[in-house]
Amino acid sequence: MATSFMAVHRAGNTMLATTLFKGRLPIFRSSVLANAKVFPFLSPNLSSRCLSTYAAAAPNNFQRHPSAPPPPPPPPPPHSYGPRTFPQDHRNPNHWSPQNQHQRPPPPYDHRPPSPIGDNPPAPPPGPADLLALAREGKLKEVVGLLSQGICPDPPTFFDLVAACSDPKHLEELKRIYESFFRSPFRADLQINNKLLEMFSKCGSMVDARRVFDRMPDRTMDSWHLMIDGYAANNMGDDGLQMYEQMRKIGVMPNGRTFLSVLSACASAEAIEEGFIHFESMSKEYGIPPQIEHYIGLIEVLGKSGHLNEALDFIKKLPFEPPVAVWEVMMNLARAQGDIDLEDRAGELMVSMDPTKTVASKIPTPPAKRRSGLNMLEGRNMLAEYRLPPKIEKKVVKEQVYVPDTRYVLHDIDQEAKEQALLYHSERLAIAYGLISTPARTPLRIIKNLRICGDCHNAIKIMSRIVGRELIVRDNKRFHHFKDGKCSCGDYW
Repeated sequence: MATSFMAVHRAGNTMLATTLFKGRLPIFRSSVLANAKVFPFLSPNLSSRCLSTYAAAAPNNFQRHPSAPPPPPPPPPPHSYGPRTFPQDHRNPNHWSPQNQHQRPPPPYDHRPPSPIGDNPPAPPPGPADLLALAREGKLKEVVGLLSQGICPDPPTFFDLVAACSDPKHLEELKRIYESFFRSPFRADLQINNKLLEMFSKCGSMVDARRVFDRMPDRTMDSWHLMIDGYAANNMGDDGLQMYEQMRKIGVMPNGRTFLSVLSACASAEAIEEGFIHFESMSKEYGIPPQIEHYIGLIEVLGKSGHLNEALDFIKKLPFEPPVAVWEVMMNLARAQGDIDLEDRAGELMVSMDPTKTVASKIPTPPAKRRSGLNMLEGRNMLAEYRLPPKIEKKVVKEQVYVPDTRYVLHDIDQEAKEQALLYHSERLAIAYGLISTPARTPLRIIKNLRICGDCHNAIKIMSRIVGRELIVRDNKRFHHFKDGKCSCGDYW
């Protein structure tokens, strides 16, 4: 037999229940249990219905009010952003398990978008203004790197980027810019295409200029003039004359500017007969009266071919009095051909007509300091400086087809030392390094800050025939394209 007592105390929102169970214990009697009293910690106002005594042992069966049904369990979360729960788990999702007492509970889910990392917003991608700034600073490699990442400039930016590649050492960057331009939606822009023709001509790559010309959907007279002038400037006058014939075949009518380019190409190719034929066709076929510039162009055709006396006879037969520009051109031609008497005579006539045209060489000036030869090898982006080494005792074996021309050695040394000095000219050393460090059968480009001497000019012609490669040398006067033992300048520079 067992007896159960339960005392319930309601105070606010708290509930205290005390239950005593009595079983078969020898130390307690039923009389003692019948006279049990409530302990002083219970409230004296406790209602008698809250304290019940049962004669038999019974569990705690306290029932809620029948009008208040128990609340249903909380529904599962609609999404899986919060703590993961299962249907059989009716615990509070916000409850922190006792085994994680030493850890900080996770923060509640925040529906706001995450803030960017760091206090500063991300930098905007580079635009056309950034490309122009890099180009003006000469950082064309960085410009090419940005273009390879997919940045597409607008047409004015493309025009300025192409114009920044006027130096021959920027030929590779100009090629990359053209590739990006050709993939852009502006590839039909006429002004940019004409600028590409001009820059490729200045860099000495007429192959690339012709490729741009062939891809152009539209052409103007300026496009044809740029191509003919480019061939003439690179000592490819024959190609320039072929370009003129192609222009005539498709029905493009030449003008006075066209014939200036044609005469320049004739001078480059030393085509005297063709020069006179085109000069006469101006007025007979196209009705274009020759101007002073056309007469000067024909004088250059005669003078660059070495016919200085014929050029003087042509000047005497001019239908007008020769102006200062005619004698200035004649003086320069005589100087290039080594005719000192004719140079002095033409210079005196020029100064008598215009005293401001005083020849600089006639003015006494202090001697210039000797400069070291600087050469840059294209493709390696290296700038090398070569100085004359000390005399080497080892005797150099002479080639059967090459005879050193010691007239270009101005030092007061013996003949053997002069021959050795010629072997160490900077352009020869640059070509030798390029031949062993670049792929075979590829063009080799050399840029020189001084004028190439006649002995090196002959030696490089022989080199181009032996190695079977095109050697392009740019000195401070012009481009020299050496191929198969010949130079594009026709041994005139």
